[in-house]
Amino acid sequence: MSESKSKPWAFPESLQPAADDVAFDLARALDAVVLVRAEIPEDAFTADTLGTERAGYGVVIREDGLTLTIGYLITEAETIWLTTNRGAVVAATVIAYDQATGFGLVQPLGTLGVRAMVRGNSSEVQPGDEVYVIGHGGREHSLKTEVTARREFAGYWEYLLEEAIFTSPAHPQWGGAALLDTGGRLIGIGSLLIQEEHAGAARQVNMFVPIDLLAPILDAMLTTGRSGLPPHPWLGLYAQEDDGRLVVAGLASGGPAERAGVNIGDLVLGVADERTPGLSKFLRRVWSLGTAGVEVPLQLARQGDVLRVRVRSADRNDFFRKPRLH
Repeated sequence: MSESKSKPWAFPESLQPAADDVAFDLARALDAVVLVRAEIPEDAFTADTLGTERAGYGVVIREDGLTLTIGYLITEAETIWLTTNRGAVVAATVIAYDQATGFGLVQPLGTLGVRAMVRGNSSEVQPGDEVYVIGHGGREHSLKTEVTARREFAGYWEYLLEEAIFTSPAHPQWGGAALLDTGGRLIGIGSLLIQEEHAGAARQVNMFVPIDLLAPILDAMLTTGRSGLPPHPWLGLYAQEDDGRLVVAGLASGGPAERAGVNIGDLVLGVADERTPGLSKFLRRVWSLGTAGVEVPLQLARQGDVLRVRVRSADRNDFFRKPRLH
């Protein structure tokens, strides 16, 4: 293998945070971010969409090693390993996953030897503010960046954040990365790398889940494995906006929408006789009907015909593979 292929990637020196330029202990912040590797059984519900081998980052938020990450990395995981910057590799177990926020918690089964990162207040960060994205691997995998927006984000997998944080330039290895304010406090967890249009040109931005969403649900996550809030009704209907229309782009195999007769390519016109032209409005209307299990009346268009389909929603967690008992 040539040197160019074997050399580890790194951000240019000018884009990396430097200890002399920040008002916090950079070395401590870098070490608080660990590599998360998860192995998922082939028969898991999410294996086809998210893969059976997943890798990303996590942030140590408690002195016993409790690690906060983005939930899709650890959903249905059978085996998890955490790796520190100093080379320690420790097995871990899933503690919780909250589908509404996307946060996941894992607990190492050994000592990481890492000091916890201090949590900040994400509501204080505004567009234009300088922030830092920290990945596993030290300065080379960390980036000086800027908040470009705080706005709503709707995901086709039936996910909605009222006010996500977006940053640019983007970090290519995004899942579970730490977003820090200028005081070195954790203000967000990396979720997605998104391409958007800006000033007539395409650019990539990172989307972060604000850390302020963790405090209200943390105790319940630690004790029950979930947020403690009633689960949203889940349809297993993956809708995307296309030229002003909401189109069914995919269906969860065996999910409520597929069982009710919804087809890929159907146009979603409304929910319970209310028009829902966008994804966020569609999700809010579905969720307004009640909790998981409620019947959801959909109006669909298919090959020129308008159809009315009633979908018995479900709790998405019921479809996930349950941990093995040892």
